[in-house]
Amino acid sequence: MNKRYQDLKVTEGTYVPPERMDYPEDDPYVGLYKPVYDRDYPEVDANYPYVNDRFSNRFCIFMGTCVILPLMGLILRLTYGLRWQIEGEKRWHRCTWSSKRMLRQHDLSNGAITIANHCFRHDCASVLTALGRACCMDIRVPMFAPNFRTKDQYFLRSVGGIPIPAAEAGLSAMKAFNAAFDEFNHRKYWFHIFPETKRWDFYKPLRPFQKGAFTMAYKYNKPIIPCAVTYRERTGIWRWLGAKDEPLIQVIIGTPIYPDTKQPRAAETERLLNITHQTICRLAGIKHNTWPSQL
Repeated sequence: MNKRYQDLKVTEGTYVPPERMDYPEDDPYVGLYKPVYDRDYPEVDANYPYVNDRFSNRFCIFMGTCVILPLMGLILRLTYGLRWQIEGEKRWHRCTWSSKRMLRQHDLSNGAITIANHCFRHDCASVLTALGRACCMDIRVPMFAPNFRTKDQYFLRSVGGIPIPAAEAGLSAMKAFNAAFDEFNHRKYWFHIFPETKRWDFYKPLRPFQKGAFTMAYKYNKPIIPCAVTYRERTGIWRWLGAKDEPLIQVIIGTPIYPDTKQPRAAETERLLNITHQTICRLAGIKHNTWPSQL
């Protein structure tokens, strides 16, 4: 058994799915999946249209946020029993009015950055559905650029995916990418980020975070909304409504964490990363995590 699984300690009643594969114990950022890159896509470099206001792209995002994501939310409810809970509440919800009501209690006028563990192919759709953001066109999601050359390219575009230029694309490409997010921030868009970077399906321990999301939170003075994607055992009728070897999915939404921009950037970025990692561990029912908050 994976040692990090062996040493993991969770609160009573927290479900830990069995290991699905030989998860790495030393490199938390290794990719475990080999997508098929068989689609054409423009080069993601300094000339890529990161801010794309063309009608075709706006229509793609409209279809994603007003048709595809709501439909996926319904499918996830039926096949993965998707439900969500607000931190501090005992009640589970399947209607978005509850999370929207909670979010209205906070100042999110400048947008927000939602942070979650990357543990499930449709975790992004699950989190956005739980937050009630599935019918809005003001979400942007930084994504691994090569994935836009897979069969999922239309879906990635439709949910506001923005490809992150690879290092070999050069500094000018990263400057263009950063300038695009400056513009998105000016428009008060929301951002959704997985700081674990790579997806490990139904992995229970929380892996170390990279700093990018927290640097953005400080730079743009956007609150972080921590969300834990957790699991419960698939029993009863659920065995017939989805893959028998996969757990049911639930999302727990935490209280927004606000950056203190009066503090030095490096120290505050560090604080935001650590407190967000600790919060998601707590929301996920983890008492002793087996990875540090960052490497």
